[in-house]
Amino acid sequence: MNIAVDKNALSGWLNGLLGVVIFSGSLPATRVAVQDFDPFFLTFARASLAGMVALILILGWREKRPPAARIVPLMMVSLGVVVGFPLLTALALRHVTAAHSIVFLGLLPLMTAIFAVLRGKERPAQAFWIFSVLGSLLVMGFAFSQGASLSLTGDLLMLAAVIVCGLGYAEGAALTRECGGWQVISWALILALPFMVVASLLMMPVSFSDIGIPAWAALGYVSLFSMLIGFIFWYKGLAQGGIAAVGQLQLLQPFLGLALSATLLHERVSPLMMFITLGVILCVIASRKYGR
Repeated sequence: MNIAVDKNALSGWLNGLLGVVIFSGSLPATRVAVQDFDPFFLTFARASLAGMVALILILGWREKRPPAARIVPLMMVSLGVVVGFPLLTALALRHVTAAHSIVFLGLLPLMTAIFAVLRGKERPAQAFWIFSVLGSLLVMGFAFSQGASLSLTGDLLMLAAVIVCGLGYAEGAALTRECGGWQVISWALILALPFMVVASLLMMPVSFSDIGIPAWAALGYVSLFSMLIGFIFWYKGLAQGGIAAVGQLQLLQPFLGLALSATLLHERVSPLMMFITLGVILCVIASRKYGR
């Protein structure tokens, strides 16, 4: 019995890690896409494209409509990770730098764990919270060391984005235990699809003639991988290994994103980043041990 539980937990961590790796590609891809696309159009278009693919999957597999009791939780997932987080971060990035936003991404695992307690009825051990806070402080300290500028408006928007995203993660993971990861994110995308399509049409550029191939490829990535495929693995991982425990893998996301930026966009990776990354990995390992 314990062996089966351990295997399920390990599978959850592997699925969660794969989800984080996929999400980590979002920042470099977004940086490429916004060179040619308006940030607001990009936000709405990525959700529209992902929603259309999700609709095809639901119809192709002839999935039944979710019961009425699941509509509200699905709407919370949709408002959190389909509409809320992408839109709020797009607005925030008009006031703060991308480096400054890492401060708040470092709070995302904590927020996910808090909602796991409030909504998922999980009860992590006290030691788990110690390592969780320590890992978040390491990420936040690294972000502050980069000398990012401050903006109250941008900070409040990013804080709101992290809150709704943590709620969306916790709600989605709880639903995944009942009906599967790809079904949850698919229905969440479908619920937001009408709004996103209308918003995309309103924000559509007058001409696409100046849009380069890299920007189109980046749009494809954030639409299919960041908005759909990544969530399939992420929600499955949270459901298998525990929302609070597996959620700590998000601490690695800023560093994986920067590593991809260095590889794809030729940005510099400092020795401090490598040192902090090692510390974060140790915190994730410790939180896994004590998060059961």
